Amino acid sequence: MHNYLRKNPQVHSIRVAAADLNGQPRGKRIPARFADKVVSDGTRFPLSVMNLDIWGEDIDDSPLVFESGDRDGVLRPTERGFVPMPWLSSPSALLPIWMFRDDGRPFEGDPRHALAAVLNRYKARGLKPVVAVELEFFLIDDSGKSLQVPVSPRSGKRRKAAEIMSIRALDAFDTFFGDLYDACEEMDIPADTAISEAGLGQFEINLMHQNDALRAADDAWLFKMLLKGMARRHGFAASFMAKPYEDYSGSGLHMHFSILDDAGRNVFDDGGPQGTDTLRHAVAGCLSAIHDSALVFAPHGNSYDRLVPGNHAPTGICWAYENRTAAVRIPSGNPAARRIEHRVAGGDVNPYLMIAAVLGAALNGIEDGAEPPAPITGNAYDLDLEQMPTDWANAIDIFANSELMPRIFDPGLIRNFVLTKRQELHYMAELSPAEQVDIYLDTV
Repeated sequence: MHNYLRKNPQVHSIRVAAADLNGQPRGKRIPARFADKVVSDGTRFPLSVMNLDIWGEDIDDSPLVFESGDRDGVLRPTERGFVPMPWLSSPSALLPIWMFRDDGRPFEGDPRHALAAVLNRYKARGLKPVVAVELEFFLIDDSGKSLQVPVSPRSGKRRKAAEIMSIRALDAFDTFFGDLYDACEEMDIPADTAISEAGLGQFEINLMHQNDALRAADDAWLFKMLLKGMARRHGFAASFMAKPYEDYSGSGLHMHFSILDDAGRNVFDDGGPQGTDTLRHAVAGCLSAIHDSALVFAPHGNSYDRLVPGNHAPTGICWAYENRTAAVRIPSGNPAARRIEHRVAGGDVNPYLMIAAVLGAALNGIEDGAEPPAPITGNAYDLDLEQMPTDWANAIDIFANSELMPRIFDPGLIRNFVLTKRQELHYMAELSPAEQVDIYLDTV
């Protein structure tokens, strides 16, 4: 029996799961006594399972389905190994897996492999990204006809107000956050600071930086799963939906990154506040790819409700030092920790694709020696800047026809993602706004 299961005899069932293109966990439930076979031999799914729509349906015109006989791939455990699932009532363990073809090649439609391919480009240049993410989310009572803030378990009251960085708002859900942090500890997810944010029942938790970007993406993916499960155990919902409330700001997933050389030095650090030429090249790469990769950062219909001026989400494509209205921000502080903050993505993204898009774009800029425009000062919303795509259909077409995206993503993944989004666009148009919210609330 696998060591983890030997040390945890209370675990009688395991889940094996991989992230599909929407970041949804797809997998199987297996009795723990059969776990060794999965660890040694892997398990099999149709390749098309990595390419389902947000409802979990096949993509109608996907070449992965009938055209190719809906053939299988083999899924093998990732480096993570088993992790507990503290949100379930019966002791269970999750084994994260990723997909390969039968000949051993990584399946190009697997988003974790997309990130691994970008990291291999860094490795070939003797570079290693260091990545941290900040995840914003809403706690929501979805038991009635309209969404509202949950009743505080502490006071029994429902506070219908946004409370930025309020200790009272955090304390109102102290039992929940206590259980959540304990669960993060069990799962080895490095959850750090929690704050309350600008929306109704909105909070943010930062995950500590990792010098393994695949692990940082795993942490974000597992955290999203954990948070949603733990909230349901406490009698309410947690959602990473980009914008559940029309009158309040939406949720982002901000990414911070620096890059180490093979001697462990931060290649962005010049000892001062400006950063190195390499930092500027990376910024230029990030800026040049934002327009074409908007579909990765805003993958759902609801995502575009967040991207409106003046709502704490960047809309103009620009960079700045210590300025949160910019799409790309260079935080101040200790030069040894000089880094880039990419602020475009919504909370509803697939972390693997998002991190791959950012790091791939930055490396393009470094490889090309690209120079960014001058950093902005003042309010980006007031400036005449190139804008993010403002609607879903346009973003899908831009991503599909981009000459830049194939430098970051495999053409097969680009095709699969576009087919998925076009199918979702078609069927979402048939639903009422309330029905769309119902779909997105629990999935993204």
